[in-house]
Amino acid sequence: MVMVEPRVLSIVLAGGEGKRLFPLTADRAKPAVPFAGHYRLIDFALSNLANAGYHRIVVLTQYKSHSLGQHLSRTWRMSTLLDAYVTMVPAQMRHGPHWFAGSADAIFQNLNLIKDDRPDYICVFGADHIYRMDPKQMVAAHIESGAGVTVAGIRAPRAEASAFGVIDPGIGTKIEAFLEKPEDPPGLPDSPEEVFASMGNYVFTSKTLVDAVTDDSKDDGSHHDIGGDIIPAMVKAGEAHVYDFNTNEVPGATERDRAYWRDVGTLDSYYDAHRDLVSVYPVFNLYNRKWPFYTSVPQMPPAKFVLEETGRTGQAFNSLVSTGCIVSGATVRNSVLSPGVVIDAHALVEDSVLMHDVVIGAGAIVRRAILDKHVVVPPGGRIGCDPEADRRRFTLSPNGITVLGKGQTVIDP
Repeated sequence: MVMVEPRVLSIVLAGGEGKRLFPLTADRAKPAVPFAGHYRLIDFALSNLANAGYHRIVVLTQYKSHSLGQHLSRTWRMSTLLDAYVTMVPAQMRHGPHWFAGSADAIFQNLNLIKDDRPDYICVFGADHIYRMDPKQMVAAHIESGAGVTVAGIRAPRAEASAFGVIDPGIGTKIEAFLEKPEDPPGLPDSPEEVFASMGNYVFTSKTLVDAVTDDSKDDGSHHDIGGDIIPAMVKAGEAHVYDFNTNEVPGATERDRAYWRDVGTLDSYYDAHRDLVSVYPVFNLYNRKWPFYTSVPQMPPAKFVLEETGRTGQAFNSLVSTGCIVSGATVRNSVLSPGVVIDAHALVEDSVLMHDVVIGAGAIVRRAILDKHVVVPPGGRIGCDPEADRRRFTLSPNGITVLGKGQTVIDP
């Protein structure tokens, strides 16, 4: 007997304004923020879906979407001959002259996409988390449970629950309650000191999602948000189940990076996620060829390390160095260099993230910093060496990371 695969449509929510990532989101949407040298944040969600064989994907956008749209059009091309596509859908104002009021409203305003595709099930995934996951396993669990919606949950320490939306699974996988940033949540039955934190990934039975967002659109008291309104309503109706992310088996994953997930919604979490990449045995491994992440790589020559003299040797330790980089008589440690970065003689870059085409002048020092595209640090410049001087000139994160926006001028303190 031939098994017929269910028809699955994927909706990627990419309309986030990303205020907490400012200045990195000063002129780009959060999902378009570069990550790990070559990638954009959205590449991780899209790669997981593509690797699972889900090739019909719509990306709902809203804020500052030009660079995101440019990236999608250049990178995420699929064969329409095989009924595959990644399509960016901006706010179309089909129900009046107003923008998306929330993630649920974004789907409601685009119900024509669901009507046209006629899927059996719909994956609704966020566009700005870093993780490796096989969504097909989550869809299979959803179908088996008979739920209206399945919410991906990641185990987190109970002591950290106040930072998350917390899922109380009750008996089995059925969700008993959905708690928003609780101070004293119940632990899991099999692990009292852990809770399920919502990952912001959902699988819906198609009719259930259509009915839910349609009903929500009529509720003037709703914030029209999937996590804040739709899921609690479906929990109350007994239609919501949880999927334990820890059970997801991805080919090529190691025990060290298994069930890795990071919400990079703040400057500090974005910085910390980069730190997870650069150790000898990385907490998050980009080099898993059995479940790769896809992106477009600029047409540049290979990275180059030049000069070998006492005190003037081009070298990098525990770092990711992208194509087109030149490290000329400088030292790089525990850092991520994006394409086209140039670091001149006697300069030192430590514990930092440098985006495309950043230039570090001779003798400059950059420590614990994030420099967006096209920043030029003049010879002898100092960034990350004096917090008070940096605070006057740049953005300083709560954990003391110095952040410069795209093309920001570096002036003397």
